[in-house]
Amino acid sequence: MTRPLLKFCGNRSYGDWCYVVDSMADVLGVIFAPSKRNVTKEQVKAWLETKPLPPTKRLAGIFVNESLETIKETCEEIPLQIIQCHGIETPADLKEIKKATGLVVWKAIHHDDTSLEYMRTFQSIADGYVVDTKSPKAWGGTGQSFDWASIPNYLKEAEIQGVPCFIAGGVKVENIKELLEFNPIGIDLASGIEVNEQKNKDLIQRIENEVDYYVNNNIS
Repeated sequence: MTRPLLKFCGNRSYGDWCYVVDSMADVLGVIFAPSKRNVTKEQVKAWLETKPLPPTKRLAGIFVNESLETIKETCEEIPLQIIQCHGIETPADLKEIKKATGLVVWKAIHHDDTSLEYMRTFQSIADGYVVDTKSPKAWGGTGQSFDWASIPNYLKEAEIQGVPCFIAGGVKVENIKELLEFNPIGIDLASGIEVNEQKNKDLIQRIENEVDYYVNNNIS
């Protein structure tokens, strides 16, 4: 099987940044929204100046129901390659963001009984998806998984739309093998590679080893 894309998200310190830049992650995420992992433009600029993003990796900025003006201002200061809308943004909102920034825009889908239909409304608009756990307490980063029995439906819909779909929410060393059995295009981790709210080099390496081992032993 092809190795899934890895997204290491919610980097909140220079230490976090160093670990993920040196990792095998394909996408690095920084959160510009109210969150325990929230960062400022100034922080990210400083990290990039000290430890630049390798050309093999992409930088994603996560926003939640943010104004178009704020997103544009952030993109002018930070070299984002991906904008991830993680709230209740509409297809019209995504169209505006894409037109204003010219960047790839992903949409978060919070799993529930209606989320697949919601995902379909973004066809030909969203450039990718991140399926996450729905929680009344936070937009993401809860460390909780959703019902993975629904994963094939999301992957099929994303395939129909011709865009990547990342699976997020409570992914960790203990369950990543189970997730890999669904053959997802992408896997999104935050709390699963943290100890005491900091990215952990050992957990990152263990995740990478689990992925490599599974891929190398499941050739198809």
